[in-house]
Amino acid sequence: MEERIRKAIGEAFVQAGAPETTFAVERPSDPAHGDYATNAALAAAKALGRKPREFADELARFLIEKLGKDIASHITVAGPGFVNITLAREAVALATVEADAQGSEWGKAKPDKVWSLDASQGEAFRGKRVIVEYSNPNAFKEMHVGHLVGTVVGEAISQLIENSGAKVARDTFGGDIGPNVAKALWGLRKNGISEPATAQEMGAAYVEGSNAYESNPQAKEEIDTLNQAIYAGTDRELMELWRKGRDVSMEEFRRIWKLLGTHFDFEFFDSDTTETGVRVVHDGLTKGIFERSDGAIIYNGEKKGVHTMVFITSHDTPTYEAKDIGLAFLKEERWPSDESIIVTGNEQAGRFKTVLAALSEIAPLLAAKTKHITTGFLKLSSGKMSSREGNVVTTAGFIQDVTRKASEKNADPLIAEQVALGAIKYMILRQAPGSDIMFDEEKSLSLEGDSGPYLQYALVRARSVLAKAPNSQQSTANAAPAEPARIERIILHFPEVVARAARELAPNLLVNYLTELAGEWNSFYAQERIIGGNHEAHKLMLARAFVNTMSNGLTVLGIPVPEKM
Repeated sequence: MEERIRKAIGEAFVQAGAPETTFAVERPSDPAHGDYATNAALAAAKALGRKPREFADELARFLIEKLGKDIASHITVAGPGFVNITLAREAVALATVEADAQGSEWGKAKPDKVWSLDASQGEAFRGKRVIVEYSNPNAFKEMHVGHLVGTVVGEAISQLIENSGAKVARDTFGGDIGPNVAKALWGLRKNGISEPATAQEMGAAYVEGSNAYESNPQAKEEIDTLNQAIYAGTDRELMELWRKGRDVSMEEFRRIWKLLGTHFDFEFFDSDTTETGVRVVHDGLTKGIFERSDGAIIYNGEKKGVHTMVFITSHDTPTYEAKDIGLAFLKEERWPSDESIIVTGNEQAGRFKTVLAALSEIAPLLAAKTKHITTGFLKLSSGKMSSREGNVVTTAGFIQDVTRKASEKNADPLIAEQVALGAIKYMILRQAPGSDIMFDEEKSLSLEGDSGPYLQYALVRARSVLAKAPNSQQSTANAAPAEPARIERIILHFPEVVARAARELAPNLLVNYLTELAGEWNSFYAQERIIGGNHEAHKLMLARAFVNTMSNGLTVLGIPVPEKM
């Protein structure tokens, strides 16, 4: 429907002489202002040299004629020139019918749909190849809750983009070489461990090595030597321990990813990118993109308004920044894409600005299609966490703790796990991109609203209604009430909300919408007699439309849907 309104406004602008004007069509926060509101008249008035209110009146009359009474029941002008549009009963009913009939396809981009509007207003990713990098845990360390946040956000963004009609490849980039790895291997050797068996064992070895590196000069020298040896790759015994440790780490990471409902088409490592990164940086040095400083190769970011950073150390080993450059080329080689999205924590924002600035001089096309998205910290009562200090909150431990709490009200282990994952993912995704997450265990598991279990329970309740209804799937929308229920007017916006969330890479927009939808369903359920009441067939169709909308929305967000609660 938004598309139809936009096209009508576009025609009005062509006739008025302002065809290039950018405007917004949005769902008003106040239902009293209708189903859609637009600033179109305000946006065009300046270009046309017109009074906004006067032009708004003209636009409203044009839209009334263009859309017709079967689409818009009434169109009004408010304030300095906003145009509010209320849909007719027929148009609302049509959306409900579509939500019911389309099932799992409701809200997805249509492959045959051709957008004539600017991509920023339509399905920005339809038909594109997009690679999304996220999670990025480092081998020889346990996956902590920072990686959990990145995994949840990255998967949701991937799902949103896929829902918009793109082909998506997921990749993760883990550190398997460098000082941190050397610290872990030093710790393993010190404790006589040649066959590491668990991620926890290696995490403890890393903590021991990290502490020794900062407090023991001899240990520091030994770890630095180990780091050089790993890069050289000639010490067979050391490299065998390295391979075994990495395999154990990856086995644990894949277990957690499966639990979280994500997978990766590509698992890249530092060791895969080192050679390319070093070569590209040295090539850039000859071209004047990089420069030498105290034996190291640096990118002088101050000239570009970013941080100056080392890309090759004085020991001739690449830093994370050089490896990121190598990864950009490796991705393009393995899976050429139209867009590349990288999801990391906020703490890497400055570093990536430097990396992308350097990449823009090395390979402008690669840099132009790369977008860096940041996530905030997940904050617990223990405060900010540090793996070096050994008090890191691991992803596995965190999920176990929340699942244990969820099991107090859900005896079935599978349901308890689904509820826990729903609680965790909701609290992460409800925040705007880059915002910190305050995790309150009690609130996250509440059924009273603003939680994942609240959405899950609303869906379970709606499904139970349909299960009790005889021949509910054969029910039609005949004898619908004269005025649409409020929930119908919310359901019709679902495809637009999903498209906008994808366009802005903002899963929180969909979370907020589903929370409102669940609240309205609960009100409808409490106030209306669905089975055996007036307009039963229509109400059952509305229940099916709600189930499809909520199910599809939760699926896009990666939130599990329990069969019962």
